[in-house]
Amino acid sequence: MRNKDWSEFEISSLLKAVYQKYGYDFSQYSEAHVRRRIMNRMSMSGIEDISQMQSMVLNDEIFGSTLLQDLSITVTEMFRDPSFYVSLRENVIPILKTYPFIKIWHAGCATGEEAYSMAIVLQEEGLYDRTTIYATDFNQRALNQAKEGIFSNKMMKKYTTNYQLSGGKDSFSNYYTSDRDNVIMNQSLKKNIVWANHNLVTDSVFAEVHLILCRNVLIYFDHNLQNKVQHLFYNSLINGGILCLGSKESLRFTDLHDEYKELDKKQRVFKKRILKK
Repeated sequence: MRNKDWSEFEISSLLKAVYQKYGYDFSQYSEAHVRRRIMNRMSMSGIEDISQMQSMVLNDEIFGSTLLQDLSITVTEMFRDPSFYVSLRENVIPILKTYPFIKIWHAGCATGEEAYSMAIVLQEEGLYDRTTIYATDFNQRALNQAKEGIFSNKMMKKYTTNYQLSGGKDSFSNYYTSDRDNVIMNQSLKKNIVWANHNLVTDSVFAEVHLILCRNVLIYFDHNLQNKVQHLFYNSLINGGILCLGSKESLRFTDLHDEYKELDKKQRVFKKRILKK
């Protein structure tokens, strides 16, 4: 059956089965994302229809775990969108330097590449020793990989180019050690990162922070869920705190649009307006 032939009821029933069995709610993810990931898993597993997939979700925990990985968002890379990091250094770092200590929330951190990128920027800007980065995701498998800080050597050429284009001030190879097919990020980058399980769909305010980065995650949510998560971010930021979104994400269609000042329109960097007492 082609994905366009699936009814909303079939999709809804499958997602209810996922929620019933594993406690993860994907009902407010964008329909296009959900259909695409289901179709991919059906093709890879030789499944003929959604009812068969629903049965497997309820009765085969290995398959259910695999589908959870499919539906979660783990697309990332170090210094992804280098021009964003240039803007970060120019527009955000000077603000962070005014604080005696800094708390950063990296929401939807996936396997950690962008959290380590932030740690490198902070180290180069002399801020890392007074910063705590809270890197969160609901995908525990991805979090475990992030905590280990072990990545494929094959990606280092691209990551090095990204780093250089992002305004890097050192040799990128100084931040990791090679071990045959893999690289291991330096312990100095790990020391101030707190990895934690947090679900943007169901969990509440994580912490009061100075900076939130959630880039290229909200595009997978429907408009109602995007608005809900934006309120979560707003309530987690201090007055004057910074919110960084992905290049295809915006505050325009949320009811919080006027509560922020744009620091960089193109790179989606926003500053929470200071509330007058």
